Amino acid sequence: MYNSLVSFETLRAAQNFLTKFEAAHSYYMDCFMRQSQAGSKHHANVRTARLYISHFIQVLNLAAIRSEVRMSQKALYGLDVKSNTVPDLSTESALAEWGRRVIDGEGKRTAQGGIPIYNPTIAKVKVHYDIFMESYGRQHNYQATTARSLEALAAMRAQADALILDIWNQVEAHFENVLPLKQRLESCREYGVVYYYRTGEKPLE
Repeated sequence: MYNSLVSFETLRAAQNFLTKFEAAHSYYMDCFMRQSQAGSKHHANVRTARLYISHFIQVLNLAAIRSEVRMSQKALYGLDVKSNTVPDLSTESALAEWGRRVIDGEGKRTAQGGIPIYNPTIAKVKVHYDIFMESYGRQHNYQATTARSLEALAAMRAQADALILDIWNQVEAHFENVLPLKQRLESCREYGVVYYYRTGEKPLE
């Protein structure tokens, strides 16, 4: 026979909510773990692509300084013809953009009869750039999925708070006539209603 100080309707709603919440939390954790596990490999791909793209641009600049490549042809890569510095490749979006520019630029220059850059070759750069771009897209998908699962979990907060408050109020109402106050609080605590003292408040003597 049902015998509880919390209503059957509230308990059923809480149990149904808990089942859904645990499933949502488990899904979020799975998404987060997949993102984390893929993250270390992705970071390695980022470092390798940055190394090759940066090195290629440095070699191109040196070739231009030695007049092996015309300075004006650096514009084919989107590079400043008056500067021999390497563009900022610190972000993944910049790496994606400059990798594309370098690959396209080398193709345009050699199509005009220019001698290909070696060590590294553009083919080697492209291999690591393609690996990075595949990893880049996959990591963004993982991040988006994890963010959506976290948003779905956070959206359940209001319902959880309402259920907790309902249970809290029913427990307190059941013991409202119990005296002394200390005994009333202890009885409520047995049902999970835990009280915390605010800063400056003193515990009951």
